[in-house]
Amino acid sequence: MDDGVVLKKRGYTLGVNLGEGSYAKVKSAYSDRLKTNVAVKIIDRRKAPADFLEKFLPRELEILALLNHRYIVKTFEIFETSDGKVYIIMELGVQGDLLEFIKTRGALPEEVSRKMFRQLALAVKHCHELGVVHRDLKCENLLLDKDFNIKLSDFGFAKRCSTDDQGRPLLSKTFCGSAAYAAPEVLQGIPYQPKVYDVWSLGVILFIMVCGSMPYDDSNIKRMLRIQKEHRVDFPRSKVVPADCKELIYRMLHPDTSKRLTIEEVLEHPWLFTAKMKETTSTKKVDQSAEKREEKREEKREEKREEKHGHTKDERHEGKTEQKRDTKYQWEIEAGHEWVDMKHEAKHEWMNMKRDKADGKHEAERKEEARNEGKSDFKSRTSPQEARDAKHHSKVPRSEHRSGTKTALRAEKSPNQDAKTDPETDSRVEPRTDARGSRRKSRSLRLTDEDHPDDSEVYPDQESFIEAQSKAELKKVSSRKSKSIEKRGKHSSKSRT
Repeated sequence: MDDGVVLKKRGYTLGVNLGEGSYAKVKSAYSDRLKTNVAVKIIDRRKAPADFLEKFLPRELEILALLNHRYIVKTFEIFETSDGKVYIIMELGVQGDLLEFIKTRGALPEEVSRKMFRQLALAVKHCHELGVVHRDLKCENLLLDKDFNIKLSDFGFAKRCSTDDQGRPLLSKTFCGSAAYAAPEVLQGIPYQPKVYDVWSLGVILFIMVCGSMPYDDSNIKRMLRIQKEHRVDFPRSKVVPADCKELIYRMLHPDTSKRLTIEEVLEHPWLFTAKMKETTSTKKVDQSAEKREEKREEKREEKREEKHGHTKDERHEGKTEQKRDTKYQWEIEAGHEWVDMKHEAKHEWMNMKRDKADGKHEAERKEEARNEGKSDFKSRTSPQEARDAKHHSKVPRSEHRSGTKTALRAEKSPNQDAKTDPETDSRVEPRTDARGSRRKSRSLRLTDEDHPDDSEVYPDQESFIEAQSKAELKKVSSRKSKSIEKRGKHSSKSRT
């Protein structure tokens, strides 16, 4: 029966051919159930050799069902038809294999090599922990997914490790794999430890990653074996390889199996330790970001639930949700507003009482000043020097400022300026304006010879003082005018000369 018809019945649409051998082939297909592209490995029992059918195929099917790792190709389904064909549905490496990737781009950067090699080492460690050895590790069997992560594939030569009665691992006598990736003990036909064999192949793969070329020339097996036994690893001079990476490759390609690194020692090497730390840090960051996103989602859900009941975020924090939800609390809110209004009214009444008290304090002074007819004449006839002296002596003590209002304070800052507000209509300005004038006049009447050294006597009353000051002011004005005339005359005479 045709492969396309068989796969169609299983929900797979057959695609292009990916590879083909003497008794097996690999094709792509689309899975209706998985909604993605997959790889289908088709093995024809009628064309396969007997040793493969008896030993390797049963091992491969058993191991594929056993393995489950993020850096190992996933196996979705295995089934067999009556005509002797075995179909293995596997994960597809959409970016091809590592060998084609290196052929296209050359040697990989150190960070990329470290990342991919660590992924490969983790996949091999997973196999070794389950007692499985691959025995055919090479760049062609390392597939790349859409994010260029390693996917270990092709377990055709894989087997389960066995132990003797004393628990020691038994040596393998099957010499399989590719010569370019084979360890010297395999090339010599000596029974070998399969796990140590995998580590040698890892050393060859890492060399290819960082150098872009093979460590040994497999065209002459005898010469290659001699170089391997001498423990010679020649790095190309055109490539810059870190010293710790060279040291890791050198220890993995050790001809003495007792001195060759194990997979656990490879993963603990300093060159790979940096990648381990970065991977752990990135995992922690992903976990923290996931937690934050979950917290934000929970907050949004809570807000939606509250908005559904008609409550805002501020009301939830202030504990007013219950008051909004029940109408019996409405009278408390209204009573609170009334209490605030009563408080403001009481405050205004208190301020008015205080202002009225200040008005009554100076009532006698206002009556006395109202009878004084020379108030405006006194202000207009006062000389500039007397105005400055009056300003200096009219400073109100701090206790008097406290009893007045802000309008009165502004009026006190300009003593020579008449109040524009009518004292009969504005009670806030009236008491301070009249009181200020009474203080200024009373102090001016008490001036002595020390205050005005030009005066020869103390004047008995206000009228005589005003008359004398006006005469003195006229003399000063006339003297200033004469001096200015003299100056203009000097300047004019100089300009003529």
